[in-house]
Amino acid sequence: MGLLVSIDNGGTLTDVCATDGVSTIHAKTLTTPHNLTECFVKCLEALSEKIDGEVDLPKLVGSIDYIRYSTTQGTNAIVQRKGPRIGVLTDDDKLVAAAMNAAPGLFESFVADRVRIVAPSAAEAATSGPGELVMAVSKLVSAGAARVVVALSGADAAEREKAAKRVLYRAFPRHLLGAVPLLFSTELTKIGTPEQRVWASLINAFLHPAMESFLYNAENKLREHRARKPLLIFRNDGNSTRVAKTVAIKTYSSGPQGGVVGAEVLLRHYGIPNAVSMDIGGTTTDIAMFEEGAVRVADTGEVEGAPVSIPLSEIDSIGAGGGSILRAEGGKILVGPESVGSAPGPACFARGGTQATMTDAFLAMGILDPLSYFGGRMPLDRERAERAIMTHIGEPLGLALPEAVEAMADAYHGKIAAALGTWSSANKDGVLLAFGGAGPMSACGVAEKAGLATALIPKFAAVFSAYGIGFSDIEHSYMAEISRSTGDDALGRARADLTEQARRGMLAEGFALSECTLDYALLKKNGSGYVRSALNGALDGVNAEAWMELRVRKPIEKIALAGADFAEKRKAKPEGTRGNPGAEALPLFRLENLAPGDWYEGPSLVEEAFFTAHVKPGWRFVVSGNGDLLLSREKGSRQ
Repeated sequence: MGLLVSIDNGGTLTDVCATDGVSTIHAKTLTTPHNLTECFVKCLEALSEKIDGEVDLPKLVGSIDYIRYSTTQGTNAIVQRKGPRIGVLTDDDKLVAAAMNAAPGLFESFVADRVRIVAPSAAEAATSGPGELVMAVSKLVSAGAARVVVALSGADAAEREKAAKRVLYRAFPRHLLGAVPLLFSTELTKIGTPEQRVWASLINAFLHPAMESFLYNAENKLREHRARKPLLIFRNDGNSTRVAKTVAIKTYSSGPQGGVVGAEVLLRHYGIPNAVSMDIGGTTTDIAMFEEGAVRVADTGEVEGAPVSIPLSEIDSIGAGGGSILRAEGGKILVGPESVGSAPGPACFARGGTQATMTDAFLAMGILDPLSYFGGRMPLDRERAERAIMTHIGEPLGLALPEAVEAMADAYHGKIAAALGTWSSANKDGVLLAFGGAGPMSACGVAEKAGLATALIPKFAAVFSAYGIGFSDIEHSYMAEISRSTGDDALGRARADLTEQARRGMLAEGFALSECTLDYALLKKNGSGYVRSALNGALDGVNAEAWMELRVRKPIEKIALAGADFAEKRKAKPEGTRGNPGAEALPLFRLENLAPGDWYEGPSLVEEAFFTAHVKPGWRFVVSGNGDLLLSREKGSRQ
């Protein structure tokens, strides 16, 4: 087995996790938003240095079996509204109105007034001449559309869009320089409501150019170093495909999905049925709920309020992270949603930042060590942190520094705990799974605010989304419409057609179908979504809106997990202490030096290269057989 590498490109930091089947290592680098290929390469360089003691990219790349990669590029593009102007060509003004009303702000940013309505018969009439379709596209291009989505209505929308495609490609050949791409909604997805189909197409069109350019650049860098296999893109459905086989919309929110996959793996490993995860990064906290060890999934998800016809895990994101700006207004402390990002970063980074953040507060509290932060590669400036805190929090509220940082922590943890909503009150015995670079510092604080008594911190918490990506496989899915009207052998014909599509698709990935697992299912219309059930060989209950789905998967080797017990065996011995002068010094432990079964009570600190876990008074930790931390709140300390 060669090296398996997973990379998660976040807004502030880019993480890498790699395994050879025996050991697992990880590293981090700062994200370079001006050129994401740069931090992609720097992440590989950091990994190379950890493995070989020096940077040797050709040697590293030559030893890699697979690189699986996720990026926030798509998510950030939508948040920042940075993308091409899109035109919409349709034959139904009500369809456009419904899409606009669902997410008016997003529609204004993507489309604005670049809409053209043609007669329902336009596609057929255009076969005899230039016609209405061609004129409509010309007007959209003249209005500034860089890409055009064609979304026709009716039960036969797919056939009518095929007819329109033939007409338009004759009028606008794709081989011409500067040709405006035409995207046909039913080619992207055939299921869902017309409104969902339109929005899926719009978002895909918006994301496609930037994603295509960046991901192919990254893949070309690997080819320069003689990579043995293509770059794999981790998708928001929890699996991976090569760049050329990845649909842009599937990259939206793929980073948080990596954390969800990792969480499901750990929850199953420990037999934990109900949990809530918080992934705290530099800018946001992503929250997901798990029932019976699995995340909730919406069959038809939403992107900033826009309904789309693809499944999406239910992950909520709030503007609270280690780099979120905290400020005093009206006698209260407000948290985010604005963030200092990686540049200039928190005041303690000494890169020009002057705003107060929780990273500054944790440094001022003595939880963070200014010399060991970021693996010792980014010394922190305590004086700058304290000055920012007093300027923006302490002085406006009339608080001394110790009271100011405690008030910041109270507001910060309160905001995150509030986002757990009714879940925490209904699941007092549930587990808080805390990860992300800033998650372990806040596990106890958020759990206390939420009324929870147990928290789980993975040993790879700081790179947990990259870790989760390492449990994905290569997968494609295919669909075929079926109904009684297509004859008694509808299922047989659909099955044969889908199997052939799967054979060709996996061949393009480099695998024979015999190496893959095939899962056939039936999708039946259910309101605005679909119900997925096992295929039993009958057409009972099938109507015109039913589909056969085939998921074909090529399993990839996974990161190995160790023991699943949390039995306390011996009280650990601190390796030192940490704290501010004049304040209580906290016992300090290095996670990599703790053995399974080691335990200790709070207040204390458990640290590894890229995270620090703050075990508050009234809590205790124990190390699992897999090296993860379980934090438990003593009964006398529970609210």
